[in-house]
Amino acid sequence: MGSKNTVEWVRTEWGIFRKGGEMGWRQRGRWLQQWVPFGTRTVTWGIFSITVGPLTQGAASTWAAKQWSQSSAKGLHIYIEASGEENVPDGGFVYASNHESLIDILVLGAALPGNFKWAVKRSVMNIPFLGWHLRLAGHVPVDRSKGKDAAIAVTEAFESVLRDEQPLLVFPEGTRTEDGKLRAFKNGAFQAAVLTGKPVVPVALTGTFTLMSRDEVETGGSKRREDRLVTVQIGRPLYPNTELEEPEAVADLSARTRAAVVDMRAKIGPPEAVAASRPQP
Repeated sequence: MGSKNTVEWVRTEWGIFRKGGEMGWRQRGRWLQQWVPFGTRTVTWGIFSITVGPLTQGAASTWAAKQWSQSSAKGLHIYIEASGEENVPDGGFVYASNHESLIDILVLGAALPGNFKWAVKRSVMNIPFLGWHLRLAGHVPVDRSKGKDAAIAVTEAFESVLRDEQPLLVFPEGTRTEDGKLRAFKNGAFQAAVLTGKPVVPVALTGTFTLMSRDEVETGGSKRREDRLVTVQIGRPLYPNTELEEPEAVADLSARTRAAVVDMRAKIGPPEAVAASRPQP
């Protein structure tokens, strides 16, 4: 089961099976140079997490995740500039970030402060070492299947994290952008924030789409810092409007968060990179 899920994840999320036959020898060489060490780091930190984590009530797993993220970003020659750490509140809240690339998780894991929990596609939880670590560290599995029951279960899982006074990281677009533009936001995390009275912290991520868009299998061959620079901007916390009824409060919080992400991205990126699709009602 683990091998099957790993292959399916690589096929659908990484794109290597779709593009494998199109790769030239130079690109194949870069792929091996980048991802074989990455795989080794993932296995190494995963083993540490699943062996030492239970002995430390998960603290070692949290530390391992940060080390994995930082070492992986360094190994892939990704330069990260983060700002706005002073905006991060105490207790439970939602980090809401745009989603540009497969490498967003390791970039945000390296850049964002705090012991936050990720909202992770459920199938990823079955990947050997990576999934085992995610489960042990208490990250939140998200079932992307459609239906009211699935949506309710996701919202309840988000609520549980927030009521435990822990930060939660979500990609409210639901999946990676296909063209670099910001997609509509889904409501699950915003509903959980409204129901618990917790704030949402908007996060604007730029640069990862250029490095590795949805159909790419590696991060390119350029060694120049300006070509491999990723920025992470953390905005001010946005609180639910308590004067509104729940549906209106959810829509309002989602819209304000999305506007904040658009605004932060517009300050450092070209207009076409932040062209907004119609917000989800």
